[in-house]
Amino acid sequence: MTYSRKLHLVLCWHMHQPDYRSARDYQFKLPWTYLHAIKDYTDMAWHLEQVPGLACVVNLVPSLLDQLEDYRQQFVTGNLRDPLLALLQRKDLERLSEPERQLILEACFRCNHDKMIAPYPAYSRLYDLLRSVQPVADDPSLLAYFSPQYLADVLVWYHLAWMGESIRRTNPLVLRLMAKGILFSGDDRRALFDFIGELIAQIIPRYRALQDSNQIELSTTPAFHPIVPLLLDFKVARETDLSMPLPAAGAYPGGRVRSKAQLHEAHTRHQHFFGLRARGMWPSEGAISPEALEVMAEVGCQWCATGETILANSLRAGRGESPLGERKQWLYTPYQYATPHGEITCFFRDDVLSDKIGFEYAKWNGEDAAQDLIHTLETIYQETEPHREPVVTIVLDGENAWEYYPYNGYYFLSALYQALQQHPFINPTTFSHCLDLMAFQKTRQEPVHIAPRVLTHLVSGSWVYGTLSTWIGDPAKNMAWDLLVEAKHHYDRVMSEQLLNAEEAHQAQRQLSICEGSDWFWWFGDYNNAQSVRSFDKLYRHNLTNLYHLLKLPPPPRLLQPLSLGSASDQAGGAMRRTTE
Repeated sequence: MTYSRKLHLVLCWHMHQPDYRSARDYQFKLPWTYLHAIKDYTDMAWHLEQVPGLACVVNLVPSLLDQLEDYRQQFVTGNLRDPLLALLQRKDLERLSEPERQLILEACFRCNHDKMIAPYPAYSRLYDLLRSVQPVADDPSLLAYFSPQYLADVLVWYHLAWMGESIRRTNPLVLRLMAKGILFSGDDRRALFDFIGELIAQIIPRYRALQDSNQIELSTTPAFHPIVPLLLDFKVARETDLSMPLPAAGAYPGGRVRSKAQLHEAHTRHQHFFGLRARGMWPSEGAISPEALEVMAEVGCQWCATGETILANSLRAGRGESPLGERKQWLYTPYQYATPHGEITCFFRDDVLSDKIGFEYAKWNGEDAAQDLIHTLETIYQETEPHREPVVTIVLDGENAWEYYPYNGYYFLSALYQALQQHPFINPTTFSHCLDLMAFQKTRQEPVHIAPRVLTHLVSGSWVYGTLSTWIGDPAKNMAWDLLVEAKHHYDRVMSEQLLNAEEAHQAQRQLSICEGSDWFWWFGDYNNAQSVRSFDKLYRHNLTNLYHLLKLPPPPRLLQPLSLGSASDQAGGAMRRTTE
């Protein structure tokens, strides 16, 4: 049966890592970029390559792309600046320092135990051996009892566990090492190291090839992932919480200039890597405000995507006492928002479906989960007026969710993509194609069409709870903003007095951009686990300290003290969060 009316489904996978490098020596402080590269960025490209007819959007943040390129260069030059990678290929593990031993033992079990350690008996035994003598941190002398062979096997298994499922099923080296299981040699470690370099070098070219074949749309995000509405105005956070405490500093100085700089840099870096200018973006954490959309339109963004709750809040603000009605009546269509610099089309994600993929379907059989999603989309189609073609937007993290799925989401994604490719009226597509289709349907005056609406009121917020409370309002978050504002005042003075040469000024500006990133503020707060808070708190203060050094100024003593301690619970907070509390 042929269906003249379609349901347009935009799957948008957002891929992001903050910049984990020290500005002083470019040493990587955390390994998450390359670990997600060999697992998630590799697998997500592979799944798309298996289903050439399936379109979607992949949103790649410039701070991630720059780090992937950095890793590629490290493998080319041999100048390794990631300590864990350097240990993997170290010829001799006999003469490790105490901090190097501790790094291996602390880092190489840092993953989902149920999905990434327990399924592999040899790796699980290594974990049990460590647990039998913990806590190591309380008695560092115990580190000496772990032999070089134990440390070698831990290093190899950690990287095998982080391999994408598409690699584990097909690559001869990985299959051989997993079958061997124990007593890995130096040659084994160096072969695995070389293969990791090959995987990383292929990632950006693979996504560019998918773009160039017109299968996917690549979009961007402000370069170092800042929360643009807060750079522009702290007070917008009170639109959804009138009593929210704000930073004592009151405002971020020069926020509009900095926002435009982050957006311009995003487009420049994106075009450098992919040869095309991105037509739209997923703003950092889907955070928008009227002024943020104005700046986005000013730099040429044609579309943006964000969270459903922002739309609900905005429609309520525009209706007064009128009831909002069922979400199916207002959610599944694009909205056009007018700014002084032109119109920008906003797509609002289905929070329920996005959260199902992010949190619920990991507990399901993969085929059943895919069919449940398809059935929900069919219901949306059936409940839409006969003259309208619904647009359903699903946006979520393209990397962290799969750690909680069996086999890194292999069965769910395979089943979902196959079902979508074969479906008679669900049309997997992209945001830009929706824009083009709307223009075509309007010109032709098609009787069945996508029916965009006009958004006259916009309430500021993000995809998380529809508010900005994840990045401001908590005492530790506000203190972090106050420290950044103080550093920005010093930055402005040094720049106005022209105290730096051109290269020094460039380095200082880049470091300021890193400090403006959202990730530091995300992790501050006692609802996040202590280990993660400690890592990101230390890195944020390190980044601010580096900014002062680049400005040739002494950093304030306050930067020596932690801003947040986090929770003792390993289950607290995390890299992903549900849409609603």
